[in-house]
Amino acid sequence: MYTKKKSFACDICCKTFSRPDTLQKHLGGVHSTEKPFACDVCCKAFSIKEYLLIHLKTHMKEKPHACYICNKAFLKKSDLNKHIRTHTKEKPFACVICTKRFSQHSSFKRHLRTHTDEKPFECDVCAKTFSQKTSLNAHFIIHTNEKPYACDICGRAFLRKGDLNQHSRLHTKEKPHACNLCNKAFAKKSGLVVHLRIHTNEKPFKCDMCSKAFSQKTGLNSHLISHTTDKPYACDICGKAYRRKKDLHQHFQIHTEEKAYLCDLCNKAFIKKSGLTRHLLKHTREKPFACDICYKTYSEKSSLKKHFLMHTKEKPYSCDLCNKAFCTISELKRYLKMYTKKKSFACDICAKVFSRPDGLQKHLGAVHSTEKPFACDVCCKAFSIKEYLLMHLKTHMKEKPHACDICNKAFLKKSDLNTHIRTHTKEKPFVCVICTKRFSENSSLKRHLRTHTDEKPYECNVCAKAFAQKTGLNAHFITHTKDKSYACDLCNKVFHRKGDLNKHVRRHTEEKPHACDLCNKAFYRKAELNRHFLSHTKEKPFACDVCSKTYYTRSDLNSHLRTHTEMIPFVNDQ
Repeated sequence: MYTKKKSFACDICCKTFSRPDTLQKHLGGVHSTEKPFACDVCCKAFSIKEYLLIHLKTHMKEKPHACYICNKAFLKKSDLNKHIRTHTKEKPFACVICTKRFSQHSSFKRHLRTHTDEKPFECDVCAKTFSQKTSLNAHFIIHTNEKPYACDICGRAFLRKGDLNQHSRLHTKEKPHACNLCNKAFAKKSGLVVHLRIHTNEKPFKCDMCSKAFSQKTGLNSHLISHTTDKPYACDICGKAYRRKKDLHQHFQIHTEEKAYLCDLCNKAFIKKSGLTRHLLKHTREKPFACDICYKTYSEKSSLKKHFLMHTKEKPYSCDLCNKAFCTISELKRYLKMYTKKKSFACDICAKVFSRPDGLQKHLGAVHSTEKPFACDVCCKAFSIKEYLLMHLKTHMKEKPHACDICNKAFLKKSDLNTHIRTHTKEKPFVCVICTKRFSENSSLKRHLRTHTDEKPYECNVCAKAFAQKTGLNAHFITHTKDKSYACDLCNKVFHRKGDLNKHVRRHTEEKPHACDLCNKAFYRKAELNRHFLSHTKEKPFACDVCSKTYYTRSDLNSHLRTHTEMIPFVNDQ
């Protein structure tokens, strides 16, 4: 677009000009070290006389061009015109490619480079190019190793002041960027921008091969790798091939470079200083990379990127055989093993596959076998695998060194005692960062978080149905076996699990083993006791999103929700 008009290029920064005198002015103003024109007031020197004349106006008290809206005054009329656009919201500069509009011509020029991929600003040290001068300036500090901005709280240093400001919010928990739709706040503006796409369902980054769209460019880049098996960049020394040139360069250092960076703590050596820096975080347990949405921290940036996909619900890695998508490439690789020769030992009952025959045999004995040759000498309970018996025997150990001071109940492990004590103290140290609900156990918090993220990590190997809890998967899995081996002697009703049979039998015997400590009311099942206990605590954990009314049980909430749906009148479009 611009090459014919701009044929005079700067040899230093590649910037092009339409006239030779403009190029000369640029060379003298930007790249020249000579500054013969000095200011008589402050002694500041300039390479071009025009720049001195512009500078002299800053010493003039008179600013003749004033804004009629806010009375702010300017030396130049052009500066006033730019300022007025902040009031009028006028954007006269339009991009001919994507129609995006800008209030400043400089912003418009910068934007055009995103379409042309023009990068006129080149680093003198490593020849890396940039589309913006500010990006070049920021990059150049990497070569100087100077980090002038240090955190007063933890001492960590940064190249740029903006990076320090963002880091400081980890300490202050400040989140200045709030969503207008749901009031959720973020430490970084970029976090808010990505979050807003959840409301708008905007996915601006589209794959040209399969039309799959992503809310982030990183998701698209990761996805693109799944389309190609071609690895054109091969190592001349060992023949290992890579999809990307930069991966080959990184690999090549293994052959050519000495591992000069040694860890003082474990003597592990690294080629790059950055590798040593990342490694040291494992010793210090420092996790400098924090998620803007839930503030979870990681020691490596790559781990943070993987975690972030959980919030955006993006799955950039897809299987070529069945199009099933995954958040990380490691998850895809694990899944692909189902189709490889490595896993050739399949269970005939549930279709689960194993890489080794002993793994299959162990699975058959533990899950599907009715034989239980390993019996407990204390209570005669039998197990299909010896390991399970050994685990069970610990429950009969007389010595339980960790006793509760309140009720004298004893435990094998101190961690179990700590968990138990919270039932007395009602302490709930684990808090959900999304809805502030508190929990007494970390495992309960983790399960609860999945209600917000819709994460379902437990997948059925037979039908690929996913579940948020492992117990849900276990209960579902029995539906594939079609085995109901536990029958009631009184009414012949059959059950998948012995536990379900035991619960059912209590209906006949009227045994109620679960009693309330406060009123002695007894129940068939522990779940019924838990629901009853809420009537004493007055806690109603299930809230309606429409009117905020709360209920003791989820079933009561579901019944209530129908009153809202019934209130919505039928609207005839005709």
